[in-house]
Formats: sequence, C-alpha cells, structure tokens
Amino acid sequence: MATTKFKIKDLPKLLTNTYKSWDSNDPWRMSAVVAYYAVLSLPGLLIIIINVVGSIWGRDIVQGRLTGKIASVLGTESAETIKTIISQTLNTESNIISTIIGIATILFGATGVFYQLQISLNKIWKVETISKFSFKKIITDRARSFAFILAVGFLLLISFVLTTIISALTDVIKNSFPDVVLYVVYIINFILSISIISTLFALMFRYMPDTKVSWKTVWIGAILTAVLFVLGEFLLGLYFGKSNPASTYGAAGSIVLVLLWVSYSCLIFFFGAEFTRQYSIKYGHDSHSYKNKIADLVEKGEH
Repeated sequence: MATTKFKIKDLPKLLTNTYKSWDSNDPWRMSAVVAYYAVLSLPGLLIIIINVVGSIWGRDIVQGRLTGKIASVLGTESAETIKTIISQTLNTESNIISTIIGIATILFGATGVFYQLQISLNKIWKVETISKFSFKKIITDRARSFAFILAVGFLLLISFVLTTIISALTDVIKNSFPDVVLYVVYIINFILSISIISTLFALMFRYMPDTKVSWKTVWIGAILTAVLFVLGEFLLGLYFGKSNPASTYGAAGSIVLVLLWVSYSCLIFFFGAEFTRQYSIKYGHDSHSYKNKIADLVEKGEH
C-alpha cells in the first residue's frame, strides 16, 4: 500500500474504526487481566524501581515521591497501604536461600504485568504467536519486560529531576515575575510530562508486540495515548477524591482502587494501541511480523 499523508477530515472515520476494533477485542476483559497481574506485580515493580532509581536519586526520596504521586491519584489511604507493603517487603530479614528465592519471585512478579500487556498488544495487532511451549521465548519475553521496568525507572528519574527544577523555578517566579510567566511554566511542565509519558508509550508500542511498527506511526499513537492518559488520570483523581468508591470494600478498599485505576488506564492504553494500528493501516504504514511467518511455518511443519 502506498504511504499517504494524514488529513484532518479522516480523523472521525479513523476514530470510529478505532473504537469498533477496540470494542471487538473485549478490552474490558483484557484490562481486568492486566489489573489482576498489576496487583500481584505492584510490590516487586515498586521495589525494583525504588532501588534502581534510588541508587542515583536516594531511595527515601524516590519512595516519598512515588507515594505522593500515588496519593494524588488514589488518595492518602491507598498510598499509605502501598507504602506499608513496600516497607514490609524491603525490611524482611532472611537467609541467603530465601533471599535468592525472594528476588526471583519479585522479578517474575514484577515482569508479569508487562508480559500480559505484550499478550494484549499481540491480540490488538492480530499477531499469531507460536502456540507450543518455548522456554527460550518465556525467558526472552520476561527479559524484555524487565527492560521496560528499567525504562520506567529511567523515565521516572528524568521526571523527578525536571519536577525538582520546575518547582525551584516556580518559587523564584512567584516572587520575582508576573503571574503570566508562572502560567507559561505550568504549560512547559505539562508538555514535559506528556513528552515523558509519550516516550514510554512509544517504546511499548514499538518493542512490546511481536511485530514491527514504524516509528512515525508509533509516535502519533503514543502522543494521543499520553494526552488521553493524563486526562484520564486527572478525572480518575477527581472521581476517587469525591466519591471514594473504595469505602464500600472496607480493608480491601485500597486494593480495589488499584484494580480500578489500572483497569481504566489499560482501557486508554488499548485504545491508543488500536488507534496506532488503524493509523498504520490507513496511511500505508501497516506492519508485517516476521515472527508471525515463522509461527505459521512451525505449525505447518515447514520450518
């Protein structure tokens, strides 16, 4: 298919096709599965990020900032619960054997959520993977998932540095410059946040599915997803803060909030991934998976 340029008049049709295909993939079930694995992965995921980023920034500082970020979205109670889980895991005393088993469990658990996201992206991109058990593929997929954890940690480190700089500038501007300059700083902060989140989504859309996607297509989808994600995060924060849906569930309320937040975030993520695919098809950037070809050959006994 010849490559064509984007036209604004194509956007309604593009979004309609995206929604239809997104809905046909049963995103509610996929997001529920990822949310379940996210709860299991959360302690290990946060511990790895805290240790990796904390080795540069300071573990206590990173833990405090993460807790603050969680509190802004899920509320103080949920943030305190997650903080307790992290502290208990970090302070567990054990012998060498149990430590090794614990580290392996944390790594396997932490990579689970990214592994499930990969499976979901393969479904969205209509990629048929090899159905036979392959220990090598499991290790490769888990290693790829761990690489994404490190990528998240690196982007968080950048975010922390930029946030610190902007906060310092904000304090100076409040005392020395008119309010309009302060608004400009807020806009810059928003653009930087979108840029960091877009980079993460671009990496996920590019390298997670077992198919090749052009960078041009990836960035379009990643930016749209980042904007929707930030907007959704803001609205969810308002919803959780006003209605407190977790109060009905008592002691399990914090876990329920995590499940809800991850589930709704995944719905946005899958919509952005589907938009990326539809954009790819519409404008002639459609991908072709060589792994898919190999899978077909293996199933037919030709490879």
